Amino acid sequence: VQLQASGGGLVQAGGSLRLTCVASGNFIRIHDMGWYRQAPGHERELVALVLVTGRPMYADSVQDRFTVSRDNAKNTVWLQMNSLKPEDTAVYYCSAVFGSATYWGQGTQVTVSS
Repeated sequence: VQLQASGGGLVQAGGSLRLTCVASGNFIRIHDMGWYRQAPGHERELVALVLVTGRPMYADSVQDRFTVSRDNAKNTVWLQMNSLKPEDTAVYYCSAVFGSATYWGQGTQVTVSS
C-alpha cells in the first residue's frame, strides 16, 4: 500500500491550499482516511478524517476552516484548507486505515506566512 500526497506549499495568512492523497496497492477497502500534521517541536496531531461511515471529523482548531472529503472509487482524500493561519504551518501527512493497520504518506509541507 502506498499513499501519495500532494498540494502543499507556501501561502500567506488568509489564503487557501488543497491537499490531495491517493492510495494505491493491493487492498480491498479503506476504512478511515484523512490527514494529520506535525509542526516542529510538536507531536503529530489529527487534522481531519473521513470515517468509513462517511462522517467527517475535525480538530477543533480547524473546524469551519478546513473541509475533508473522499472518493472511495478513486481511493482519494482531499483537504481543502481556507483562512489559513501561521499556526497551521506543519508537515501534513495523509493516513489510511486498512483493517487493523494504519498507513502513512510521505508528508507535504504547508507553510503559512504572516
